[in-house]
Amino acid sequence: MTKEQADNGRDDMVIDGPGQANAVPDEFNANYLRIYYGKLFPHADMFKWMSYGNDGKHPGCDKSYFGRREFSFTLENDIYIRFQSFNSVTELENSIKEKCPFKIDIGPVYSVDPAKRHAYAQSGDNVFTPVERELVFDIDISDYDDVRYCCTGADVCLECWPLMTIAIKVIDTSLRDDFGFNHILWVYSGRRGVHCWVCDGKARRLTNEQRAAIADYFYVYKGNENSHKKISLPGLVLYPFLARSYTEVLKGFFEAKLLPNQNLLASEERYEKILEMIPDASVASELRRRWQENKRASMSKDDINIVRWEQLKSILQSGKQKMQGLRRCVEEIVFSYTYPRLDMEVSKHMNHLLKAPFCVHPKTGRVCVPIDPNNCDEFDPTTVPTLSQLLEELNRGGPRQDAENEWDRTSLGESVTFFRTSFLQPLLKSCKEEIENSYNAKLQQSKNALSW
Repeated sequence: MTKEQADNGRDDMVIDGPGQANAVPDEFNANYLRIYYGKLFPHADMFKWMSYGNDGKHPGCDKSYFGRREFSFTLENDIYIRFQSFNSVTELENSIKEKCPFKIDIGPVYSVDPAKRHAYAQSGDNVFTPVERELVFDIDISDYDDVRYCCTGADVCLECWPLMTIAIKVIDTSLRDDFGFNHILWVYSGRRGVHCWVCDGKARRLTNEQRAAIADYFYVYKGNENSHKKISLPGLVLYPFLARSYTEVLKGFFEAKLLPNQNLLASEERYEKILEMIPDASVASELRRRWQENKRASMSKDDINIVRWEQLKSILQSGKQKMQGLRRCVEEIVFSYTYPRLDMEVSKHMNHLLKAPFCVHPKTGRVCVPIDPNNCDEFDPTTVPTLSQLLEELNRGGPRQDAENEWDRTSLGESVTFFRTSFLQPLLKSCKEEIENSYNAKLQQSKNALSW
């Protein structure tokens, strides 16, 4: 966006009041960021991605496509600029380098250039509307505070991060197997969660109603903050997506990792949360009596969490418990503690903004790098490169003649390479085929009309 456009769009600029600005940590400052945008940020790759093949020379390309995409910048001191648009990779890169945004958000593709929306509004026609947007998901670890005891809020460690790993596995598998999507990008948010971008053409063209239906497909939380039972699993048996998630991912993770690592049954305060989820008070009382009697005694060399969980399962799933609700209770406990907690509103609406990959999180200084869903168990948020680390690597390495790009001299290179080879290249191949097929179909339609 030009300076003139910025001046004309002052209603899009929001400055938080005194005391509201985020403190900038040692890992993050504007000078570092300026070097990062100048040397390491993959501007061309971002442009290629957001163009979806329309930057090519094929007659079927929509040359206005990229220019109708909304970008939003959050500048230093929380100055917020929305509805920016760019017509080329050069415009995008120059604007990022000039403005040095602390955060870049990506919005939808609109029916018209978002920077010129006021002109269309004055015409009286309601033509400014979103027409395409990736199907996106946002998952934050802070939404799991009631089931993790190692951290709270935005803090995260290797004990609780696997909850994000499990979310990636469950959602990614379903998006591919149940919905047939292929071009899915998972990105570390830079601090406390993960973002998912589903980029198939059919995903980008979903209506708000269709997006809401997909979001609801994943939604199993029926309780509220005051409800002990936050999960409600309908029917006599789990429907296939939930059954697969339970048997292949959730059950094993809960019993092997979450239960012992978070000591979910080790103390009365913690096991009471689980006992309150059992609908039969007599069963809950029986387990409570057993556990209180043994709280000082060393029952065995086995982990007390595992021992108590096996006792709970034995009672709830025994032949004596004919009531379906009790047998289902074990599954509901596992789902309550492990199932992905999506920010539903993010996924339901086309006009929702989401932070761009390869931004730097201002609170941590960490880069928002892609995550390989096939190897997400190996992802460690504590080792993600920071801004200062990357600049130190640049300085230390010196000029390397064999490095095609500056990022190849840093620990960011692996992430950019993964983005290109595993996500961007297959996506663009598919986009070009779609453009070709669409163009040929229109040609054939025209020929048929003429021959008639």
